[in-house]
Amino acid sequence: MNARVNSFLTPEDQDSRAFQSGSGQLSGKGNVESQIAQAYKQIFFHAFKVDREPALESQLQNGQITMRDFVRGLLLSRKFRNDFYRCNSNYRMVEQVVNRVLGRPVHGNDERLAYSIMIAEHGLGAFIDSLLDSEEYMNTFGYNTVPYQRSHTLPGQALETMPFNQQAPRYDSSWRDKTAMRAPAKVVWNNAIGERPAWLANAPAPWAQKLWLNTVATGGFMVAGLVLWIAAAMLSTGAQ
Repeated sequence: MNARVNSFLTPEDQDSRAFQSGSGQLSGKGNVESQIAQAYKQIFFHAFKVDREPALESQLQNGQITMRDFVRGLLLSRKFRNDFYRCNSNYRMVEQVVNRVLGRPVHGNDERLAYSIMIAEHGLGAFIDSLLDSEEYMNTFGYNTVPYQRSHTLPGQALETMPFNQQAPRYDSSWRDKTAMRAPAKVVWNNAIGERPAWLANAPAPWAQKLWLNTVATGGFMVAGLVLWIAAAMLSTGAQ
């Protein structure tokens, strides 16, 4: 029971995040780049090249902003708004941001409700500022430490908690179902009037698609037959 003795666990990824800043100052090009990569992983889980924020990275590397400001910029970026905020309700947005910023799950429905009301009344930016400026964040991470999942190893439990990206994926089934309803796989519209759904505005008409498929299939059979005929003729000539 690790609740009664000092921890004998080997350092993990979240431990390295907590102590990478050393004296509290970001120093060294390699250290800054490593923390930038960890910040992207913490906030976005994974960031493609198009999702990166070169202006924020440059300011952090030049010492113009702190890691806390960098995290704030990622949370207010186009990537986070489109891929997280737009795909979730305010209640679920609270869970997403609290997990990523404070490194812990939401403390009950009261906290979830209070923060969701803040988002509804003052917007996402006010909610993010309240977390980053909170005493909990400053005492835990400060200005130059990348946030990390704190309760990954629980005292008195043999198994660790599941990473929050698996507990709360980017969007849930409700958003997936709504997206499927907007663009269903099988589309039917009024052929007599000629109306077509917006997502098929530039798509070929069904008769054109069928004609193209039939043409390709017929051409494929003809080419295959021609190849077989030539091969048979060559074999018969060689046998003679």
